[in-house]
Amino acid sequence: MSLLAPPPQVRFEAVSYRYPQQAEPTLQGVDWRVEEGEFVVVAGPSGSGKSTLLRCLNGLVPHFSGGRFGGTALVAGRDTRRNGPRSLSRLVGFVFQDPEAQLVTSRVEDELAFGMEQLGVAPLTMRKRVEEVLDLLGIAALRGRDVATLSGGERQRVAVAAALSLQPSILALDEPTSQLDPWGAEDVLSALTRLNEDLGLTVVLAEHRLERVVAHADRLRFLPAGNGAAVEGRPRETLAAMDVALTPPLIRLARRIGWQPLPLTIKEGRACVRLDPRHPASPPTDRLSPVGRPVVVVQDVTVGYGSRAVLEHLNLDAGPGELVALMGRNGSGKTTVLRSVMGLHRPKTGVITACGRDLSRVDTAELARDVGYVPQQPGTLLFAETLREELAFTLKHHGGRGKDLETVLALLGLADAAERHPRDLSGGERERAALAAVLVGAPRVLLLDEPTRGMDAARKAALGTILHDLCAEGATVLMATHDVELVAAVATRVVLLGDGRVVADGSPREVLSGSLTFATQINKLYGGQWLTVEDVVTGLERGND
Repeated sequence: MSLLAPPPQVRFEAVSYRYPQQAEPTLQGVDWRVEEGEFVVVAGPSGSGKSTLLRCLNGLVPHFSGGRFGGTALVAGRDTRRNGPRSLSRLVGFVFQDPEAQLVTSRVEDELAFGMEQLGVAPLTMRKRVEEVLDLLGIAALRGRDVATLSGGERQRVAVAAALSLQPSILALDEPTSQLDPWGAEDVLSALTRLNEDLGLTVVLAEHRLERVVAHADRLRFLPAGNGAAVEGRPRETLAAMDVALTPPLIRLARRIGWQPLPLTIKEGRACVRLDPRHPASPPTDRLSPVGRPVVVVQDVTVGYGSRAVLEHLNLDAGPGELVALMGRNGSGKTTVLRSVMGLHRPKTGVITACGRDLSRVDTAELARDVGYVPQQPGTLLFAETLREELAFTLKHHGGRGKDLETVLALLGLADAAERHPRDLSGGERERAALAAVLVGAPRVLLLDEPTRGMDAARKAALGTILHDLCAEGATVLMATHDVELVAAVATRVVLLGDGRVVADGSPREVLSGSLTFATQINKLYGGQWLTVEDVVTGLERGND
């Protein structure tokens, strides 16, 4: 007996979409198929349309966004023109790039139940599902917590759990690991893989950090900038065809030194290393941290929320020209350190000084003339009607002292977005817009909280160059991040936090090498003190001299 192939679960035919007040379409003539039970990863540079493509799945585009929509988008046989987000929410679970945008209650357990209450799920079933997703995402300890007290990564996991509790047949996730520490990211991806393989859940996931997800994917779809033709196929095929600068470090190395077939995992990469007769010479030495009087000093500081201590007797300093990366699991205190240095949290004990001033005696608005802060939610900094006006406001606040507005926009690749409303930008563009609004004021101290969220590899490399140049000019940078690849490339020091205390403080090679979780892909591949693709390529060249 012959069986007819079932129709695809998602079918787009000639789909085009242009946002209101935008001259150019974000999507143009998109043809796309997703079969039931597939795990599909969507990649591409910032602004290439990844988020828009995903929003077509649940009807947010065009029902919520407005604009002009063309072509046909069918999800489980339903035309998204005739079925809006409310109807499609029973089929499609959605996790936004910004988890704060979808958390609506004040308590974690209530958040997980909220969507089910709206759909009339029976109380017994609701309680059972809440328990299941709490265990699945490893967040049972958060069940009674106030959402406002959660770290960015914890909120992201709660958002994923809330979407899973509805038991959709399709789960669309926009950068679901962007704020997660390596443990949290692995927990989320393991849960998604298990649901995909065991229950047939269709997963469509947009992601910049491909090293985390390509091994889990059935197909990889790459969207180039400017509505170019998409590249789609098995992950190995697509990674071989896409811009090498946007691929993970393992793939960049493999393509540069000619490994075939391309390894997708560290296990496959180690097999390539064993079979390759070439061996790199010793890795380069560390960049020396500048020596100077500290610009930021955190001395014996304790900070807490209510009775819960987040930082306990913390000691930390940073000097001119230093780029200090704050790392650690979600909830370890990284964001609280930055907010305390910005004067947004008053310590219960200890003293914080910045630019020679005791923060307990300085108004935050006055401090902002010398200290710039880009939070995890960059949208909180953006309020003007256009990006150009946003930067002009900063310059006005600084009495005209700062950098040239046009130069900063060009430096961050935002010249074409100068007249757009900041809220209309993509997640990665908003991150750069917030950074531009701070950099134009030429701060002596720059505080960055997860600055690469929503940024593609090329923009991340450009950010690294900008930070390197700022430090060369004498600025001090404190950056909270889980992005080990960026840290290995640009940081002069790494401070690893655990439960509000300093666990390790040293150079990137000292702290990242040999770590089970905070090692780079190249370090996992070669061990020792190898951290970056450039380390290995240079070492191979020296080894062959």
